[in-house]
Amino acid sequence: MERIQIIAIATSIAFLFYIGRLIIRGRLREEYAIVWIVCTIFLIVFSFWRNGLEVMSHLFGIYQAPNLVFTAVIFALMIYLLHLSVVISKLQEQNKTLAQEIAMIKEKMKSE
Repeated sequence: MERIQIIAIATSIAFLFYIGRLIIRGRLREEYAIVWIVCTIFLIVFSFWRNGLEVMSHLFGIYQAPNLVFTAVIFALMIYLLHLSVVISKLQEQNKTLAQEIAMIKEKMKSE
């Protein structure tokens, strides 16, 4: 095993423990942590399996292995951004509803 593999494995495992620590402390919700955990597991797998990226790129018909990495990252980011947009839209609607309810309660209290 080469030095870069050892560094990649150690860093990925440390990052995995850090994600677990953030979940335990309540600073990262589980639904968002799943994405980070899956990405970290992929890093660990491909750190151990050096030819894995080449095998996967040939399986998908991509000639250069780094192109598979960039394509996968762009695709994952697009899906994650879409998910965050849905969450933000939902929160914005909830905030609007809450502000309207507070305004109605204030108006009701004023008139009494």
